[in-house]
Amino acid sequence: MWNTKGITLANQSIVGWYPFAIFVNTNNTIYVANKENRTIVVWDEQSVNPTKNIYGDFTEPLSLFVTPNGDIYIDDGREKGRVLKWIVETNTFATVMNVHSSCFGLFVDINNNLYCSIFAQQQVVKRSLNGPLMTSNRVAAGTGIKGYGLNELNGPVGIFVDVNLDLYVTDCDNDRVQLFQSGESSGITVAGSGSRNPTITLHCPSGIILDAEKYLFIVDLLNNRIVGSSSNGFQCLVGCYGRGSQSNQLTLPFSLSFDRSGNIYVADNDNFRIQKFQYIEESC
Repeated sequence: MWNTKGITLANQSIVGWYPFAIFVNTNNTIYVANKENRTIVVWDEQSVNPTKNIYGDFTEPLSLFVTPNGDIYIDDGREKGRVLKWIVETNTFATVMNVHSSCFGLFVDINNNLYCSIFAQQQVVKRSLNGPLMTSNRVAAGTGIKGYGLNELNGPVGIFVDVNLDLYVTDCDNDRVQLFQSGESSGITVAGSGSRNPTITLHCPSGIILDAEKYLFIVDLLNNRIVGSSSNGFQCLVGCYGRGSQSNQLTLPFSLSFDRSGNIYVADNDNFRIQKFQYIEESC
């Protein structure tokens, strides 16, 4: 269980209008993309105020991903058709992937493959970061044509790749979450519309995380809440009191991340803030 009343980590003055991308790494460092200032705002562990602002030549990023060594991957697909990597050792940016539109989700798997979900093209693409830059992207999921078939997507947003290289995709306009097992082009609906055990209704799911116990945590964007799976199916975790700006409400949340203690951080997009919902340990 989590405290249903959130704590505002940062407001519009720090993260700007409509924050989309948040990531908390294994060192409990928090990263948020500020689209207005073209910066990545960073909080070190237990810092109340930001400890660093990383400026970059990117335009309205929708996603970011941080690897364990501190390298940051950030979407810059809208105008410049690329994904950038901020290299922690040199404090510089480099282009690591060419794309044709914004990456609504980014992920780097354990084999150093970079994934990008392209909402406008109904696909998730990937490329190996071990190969040369101009290596063409491969299709990881979707046909490129919007549809409801198990091999199709309609507005892919959030992505998560587990240690088995299985790919989870939030299929926003189909109101479902698809699992594409490694090497398979046809997906399995694991949550939402068309799932085998429909214990919860989704309305444009966006962010997604799979934990070590194989439980899914989903940002239910248009229902303004975070839902999670358990042995008894899915249930609402936070934002369960309708759309709004109170501490127990969210408005069009886009992405989420966890710290090492299990606290949930949410990019509360239309409230222009980052909310932290504290994990209640006694509930275990």
